[in-house]
Amino acid sequence: MARTSSFCRPPHVRFFDLECALHGTVSSSEVEQFDGSVLPRGCQHCHWEALHTAPKSSEAHILASGRKRAEDLNRLLVGSGITPRFKGCSFETYRTAGGCDGMPKALHACRDYVDQFPDNYAAGRSLVLTGNVGNGKTHLACSIVQAVIRKHGAQAVIVTAAEIIRVFKGAMDRGAEYSDRDVLDELAAFDLLVIDEIGAQSGSAYELSVLHEVIDRRYQFVLPTVVVSNVAAAELARYIGDRGLDRLRQGAGQAVGFNWVSARGAV
Repeated sequence: MARTSSFCRPPHVRFFDLECALHGTVSSSEVEQFDGSVLPRGCQHCHWEALHTAPKSSEAHILASGRKRAEDLNRLLVGSGITPRFKGCSFETYRTAGGCDGMPKALHACRDYVDQFPDNYAAGRSLVLTGNVGNGKTHLACSIVQAVIRKHGAQAVIVTAAEIIRVFKGAMDRGAEYSDRDVLDELAAFDLLVIDEIGAQSGSAYELSVLHEVIDRRYQFVLPTVVVSNVAAAELARYIGDRGLDRLRQGAGQAVGFNWVSARGAV
């Protein structure tokens, strides 16, 4: 597939040489971590041998296997689309104390969606988070993405509706190295796609067509989609179409309303 966007970017890697007591001068690297730090990889030959030739019961193999699992997890987290502002977001850091009854209910609904993700994935069951600004919808959406990755090892990605539309438009540029089909295929390949800020667009026919096509393609492939918007659920059809909204509701798709006073700065 042609590279279409930064929807799911790999970690940054810096290469350098180091001296290994067993293999002499070898190429090594340090890799960007989701928390913003960098992690040295050490001798790649030692790691390969520990992973593939050492006895599975040996300490070397156990350590190498754990390192590989950590690298796979980090790759998913870095590629999740969660920006630095929201990297610290989790269900545990979503504050409900002193808020209205809707806040713990919203938290419970999002946690429950993650806990039941294997079933939600199998059914292609979607989730809609809509309502007032400053109520922590993006916080909870990023929490869902992190938890789905950490708990289930799935590939979950969050992207704004504006970014999706921008990348689709880029396919029309002369000399573009990708097509709109490549973009659609990429967005339909993720285990979970979270589309944030639906409703921040002008609501043009082109934008509606793009967002509807993305939602419909994932529906056809029986894949779950989480939609986040500051508009009421009843108004979503203006931005994704009546059929797109219907797709999100099918299979017992749930809608969570955020209709309390803005809690900006408190969540």
